[in-house]
Amino acid sequence: MHFGFSYVGLIFLLMLFIPNGIWAKNLPKDYEKYSKNENKVLLIFERIGEILVSVLVLIFTDCNVRIHSLWIGWLILAIILMVLYECYWARYFKSEKTMADMYSSFAGFPVAGASLPVIAVLFLGIYACNIFIIAASIILGIGHIGIHLNHRKEAFSEEIDDNSEKNSKKSGKTEKVLRVIKIIVLVPIVLYVAVCIVLIGVRNKNFFTSIIDTKEGVDEADFVEINGQEQYITIRGRNQDAPVILYLHGGPGAPDSMMTYRFSNELIDDYTVVCWDQRGCGRTYLRNDDKDNETVTPDQAIEDIDALVDYLSNRFNQNKIIIMGHSYGSVLGSRYAYEHPEKVAAFIGVGQFVSFESSAECEYLDALEKAQAAGDDTTGLTNAYENYCREKTIDAASEITKYADKYHKAPRSKNTILTAFVSPTFETDDLLWYAKVLNYDQFMKYNEVLLDYLFEVNLRETQDSYEVPVFFISGGCDWNCAVTDMIDYADMVSVKYDIIEGCGHYVHNDDPVEFARIVKEDLESVGY
Repeated sequence: MHFGFSYVGLIFLLMLFIPNGIWAKNLPKDYEKYSKNENKVLLIFERIGEILVSVLVLIFTDCNVRIHSLWIGWLILAIILMVLYECYWARYFKSEKTMADMYSSFAGFPVAGASLPVIAVLFLGIYACNIFIIAASIILGIGHIGIHLNHRKEAFSEEIDDNSEKNSKKSGKTEKVLRVIKIIVLVPIVLYVAVCIVLIGVRNKNFFTSIIDTKEGVDEADFVEINGQEQYITIRGRNQDAPVILYLHGGPGAPDSMMTYRFSNELIDDYTVVCWDQRGCGRTYLRNDDKDNETVTPDQAIEDIDALVDYLSNRFNQNKIIIMGHSYGSVLGSRYAYEHPEKVAAFIGVGQFVSFESSAECEYLDALEKAQAAGDDTTGLTNAYENYCREKTIDAASEITKYADKYHKAPRSKNTILTAFVSPTFETDDLLWYAKVLNYDQFMKYNEVLLDYLFEVNLRETQDSYEVPVFFISGGCDWNCAVTDMIDYADMVSVKYDIIEGCGHYVHNDDPVEFARIVKEDLESVGY
């Protein structure tokens, strides 16, 4: 939500008020007779709705045109409905101005003079992802449409009674067919609108729970220049003097800045949390000209981290930065902590990756043990592992996962896609990036160099000790980066690790409260 003047809201109000002002001087015959009987409760709803809508559509800039918005279709529909509304009034003003002229359907909308603007404002609220405008439109609709439906019913009751017997037999079947068609068409539309409203409601709730007072803290989402590219970062914290955590997302090529509110909300009271769309992916990719990711290499990633650490250290007057890496990000983070201990306060590996080969073996052995205990046929699983041992490819490793997945369900795993959709910061660019890497060929095109690097990584050989405090946190059901592989490595390098049972690879999303508790406990133990 963004406060400010909305010119679109002003245009909508002018399109609403001008024809209503003209109508006030061109009331239909006998209208005053029916207006005296208006339901007082509906009238209260109408008045409250009018006030709320008139104010709210003017004070949120989210109502203004945003061409690249995910929700732009709703604005287009809202504008179309308002144009139909003007056409409805044009028809009425040219008519004899009877109750029948006012309340006859227009473009398939009953009581179009009431329903069209209400639905238009509802759609404008969906476009703006603003639950307040949506709620105001519903309140207005209950009152405004309800009143005019009653007027219509009263005005046409006698006419309906006179003609019902004559037409009932002829039109009965036709009306039933039309009613069924309307239901078939309207039900999925109404359900879709309802789902959107629920998502927006949750998104707005997440927005309010994520609010930071920027007088003392910081809440920014912007691009900073890092080694020749403008790269996207978010910075959130309630105290600008707090220790800084730089979070490195996984993948490679899987930025999740739009989802990090889940765990960062639990940390921002004590830390400033920085999330970053790494070079070659997400909003950073879309911002820059390197569309073939020619500058994307593991070494370049380390250089980018170093530049970002320097930027954060200077900006927040910190001698050292806390590095937190998830999955592939834990490879980069652990390497950076190993190579630059003088700049790192501590390293936290989330779903710590150790080695592709050892992780695949751990995944296989655990699934095999569980399959045998269940008396299941293990032929497919065993063949997949043997094939992996021969080929040592990502595709072959994926075959192991296909058979092992049955035994590695994470009961507390949360849907990351839903987490993203209800995020207060999820925008078009996030969707555009993931649309680019939906299929395997596209994913490999943008991430092949990094995947080749990841496939060769073995922390046991390259990082057998650290000069900074190191902590690992994994889900007890994480087999993307096998939890047993992490435990073995943690024991080897003598670092503390914690396991959150029932959680999967996105342990920080699955149980953000427990995750944050462990992070705080670990960092406090080393003075942060």
